[in-house]
Amino acid sequence: MALFLSTFENKVDTKGRVSVPSQFRSMLHGQDFSGIVLYESSINNCIEGCSIERIQKLSEAIDDLDPTSREKDAFATVILGGSAQLPFDADGRVILPKNLMDFAEIQDKAVFVGKGQTFEVWEPKKFAEHNKIAREKIKNAQFSLKK
Repeated sequence: MALFLSTFENKVDTKGRVSVPSQFRSMLHGQDFSGIVLYESSINNCIEGCSIERIQKLSEAIDDLDPTSREKDAFATVILGGSAQLPFDADGRVILPKNLMDFAEIQDKAVFVGKGQTFEVWEPKKFAEHNKIAREKIKNAQFSLKK
């Protein structure tokens, strides 16, 4: 199972190519597909990403929903229909699709944020704002992790 950790900022070139952090790429060795899957986040103004195995698990979870439900249709449309399967080039880069770059307002830099089995790709200033708010929520609400 891939476990994405840490935060990295990388340049995006004029063709939309960005280097996926080597730590993220190393978590993906041995999977059937040499690349990542990206889709619009339904929670934040960013792109969500994962391994092909993770998107397969999400697809199975969607398949388990009532086949006639609006919930199943919504998840399938947004996550599966909106996904881009992006192969790594020889330098460990992917080409970010224009629609995803526009959605997340990414231009010349992208921040990769590990979130365990998934990761996010943010426009740097938007991530800085999001990170600040998240820290304040934890501090003010005194959240705790219990296992």
